[in-house]
Amino acid sequence: MNYQILSEIKDPKDLKKLDSRSLSLLAQELRHRIIDVLSQTGGHLASNLGVVELTLALHYVFDSPSDKLIWDVSHQTYIHKLLTGRNELFPTIRQTGGLSGFSNPKESPHDHFYAGHAGTALSLALGVAKQRDLSKEKNYIIPIIGDATLTCGMSLEALNNISRDIKKFIVILNDNEMSISKNVGAITRILSRMLSNPRTTRLYQELDGLLTKIPGYGALISQQGHRITESIKHLFSPAVFFENFGLSYIGPIDGHNINEMIQAFEGIKNSNWPVFIHVLTKKGQGMNEALNNPSLWHGAKPFSPNTGKFLPTTSDKPTFPKIFGKHLLKMARTDESIVAITPAMSQGSCLDQFVAEYPDRCLDVGIAEAHSVTYAGGVAYGKKHKVFSSVYSTFLQRGFDNVFHDVCLQELNVVFAIDRAGIAGGDGQTHNGIYDISFLNAMPNMVIAQPRDGDKLKDLLESAHAWNLPASIRYPNMETTETEREREVLPLGKGEVLQSGSEVLIVAVGHMSELAFEISEKLNLHGIQPTLVDPVFIKPLDEELFVELLKTHSIVVTIEEHSLASGFGILFNSFTLRNGFYPKVLNFGVPEIFVEQGKYKDLLKSIGLTADTIYQKLLKTLEEEVERKNIHMQEVLS
Repeated sequence: MNYQILSEIKDPKDLKKLDSRSLSLLAQELRHRIIDVLSQTGGHLASNLGVVELTLALHYVFDSPSDKLIWDVSHQTYIHKLLTGRNELFPTIRQTGGLSGFSNPKESPHDHFYAGHAGTALSLALGVAKQRDLSKEKNYIIPIIGDATLTCGMSLEALNNISRDIKKFIVILNDNEMSISKNVGAITRILSRMLSNPRTTRLYQELDGLLTKIPGYGALISQQGHRITESIKHLFSPAVFFENFGLSYIGPIDGHNINEMIQAFEGIKNSNWPVFIHVLTKKGQGMNEALNNPSLWHGAKPFSPNTGKFLPTTSDKPTFPKIFGKHLLKMARTDESIVAITPAMSQGSCLDQFVAEYPDRCLDVGIAEAHSVTYAGGVAYGKKHKVFSSVYSTFLQRGFDNVFHDVCLQELNVVFAIDRAGIAGGDGQTHNGIYDISFLNAMPNMVIAQPRDGDKLKDLLESAHAWNLPASIRYPNMETTETEREREVLPLGKGEVLQSGSEVLIVAVGHMSELAFEISEKLNLHGIQPTLVDPVFIKPLDEELFVELLKTHSIVVTIEEHSLASGFGILFNSFTLRNGFYPKVLNFGVPEIFVEQGKYKDLLKSIGLTADTIYQKLLKTLEEEVERKNIHMQEVLS
């Protein structure tokens, strides 16, 4: 496609030169650009197709970056990026060294915060507005939230703190009736299109007109009847919900009508109080496949723009999440006590079939991570049910206190199935699941385990409730292997020796065991046979096993896809010192940096988490140890 208008947009100010027809043509070009690039790279497709006109209207009326557009979650900022000078770089989105798939202040002055978790925009915007007022500045603060944002407790806390005196504060609600999966809960029903129907307004206007016409008493009855019409308004309109928080409600507005939105935005620019504008959009607008199945096309894989079908994958291996979802459902079919809980991640965590078959036992509580943890604790109370809390590692961080206060302290047997544990690839800094070991290890009573393959994941799922403790099973979103062997009941805290050797001990957490075997093959060329161990349990550690191994191994290597600052390596180092062992230890993992987006293998290479890098450093250490021993022997002989 010839991007005749888009190619001329270098800054949002360029939009102000366009007439209504040109804006509509630009909207078509933007949609084509999104589809064209994402068909090759993958990425957040449906959500970005849904905000084309909304983003255009915002940038047309307001003056970014002086006026602060603060996007909640920000996976829907691709149009924003295209309009703020990043069109030429757009094919690099989510790629190594390229554009982030979320807002990123280091990319552009038009991005004000890193954002990848829902529910932060309102609180950030209120803080920025306070900073602006203290600095006596006059710019607009405009948080753009989704309807799913309002299922987050933090958003309601922010609403509760909005002052009627805040000026130039405009909340945009992008209501597409969805988050990643279908929204759930009472709050979303308040915002449904049925309740937003303009016919409600006509209903109470007509009622008021009828009451006024009653001879003799019409005016008096109309005054009393006004209370009735207000009650009807309370019943049928979302306006009152927001007006009770001090926001002036406007809407609903057609989110795909640029002119209507421009008029609305222009009309409220001089308001002396905070305004809430309700915009109705459709996820996937402009592409039938995404429009008809927005959940599937939320985080799209590469696809054919001509056929609208995803490109075939080159592997038929299952992923850890798919094995988890399939096996948990298999367990649930024979055990009615099993209950699964997830915060809006039923599809991503592969629980959609579980939800379909057992809706009363597979519960999606919406984007409410802290609530999901405490809720799981409540379901586990009484020990009549086997509760699995399925949550992404990066989102479990939001339930830190709930894990401590409402599960561990209560000694409740909740099993946390921690998905996306490890490097997040294209999702980048906000989604890397590399911190959970650190905070879970601090929790008394918490078990932490990690499977190296699909079979071990199944074993852990089958065994976890027998330990009668809070437990976490962490696993990445990557391909693995599985067999149909019978399940093993795993004793608590027992590691496994995968290969016996001498002198060098390599301890690889979970799927890092593949790296351990690659390193072993390289060392074999030098006549060195290392011992390879999968600890299986990070906590409690198999102390008996490692005490025996440390008696005969002077060099230890730990490998993990987790932050080195507070992960397995640090725990192992502490263990060796406590037990009076002083081996030469090399810890490999994620350094203390925020790992950006990119291809998984590229990112591992950039942080030195590859077989070749580890082998080279280990070989150098072995040479240094030989030299040190030779020098020591010479000193003894002299």
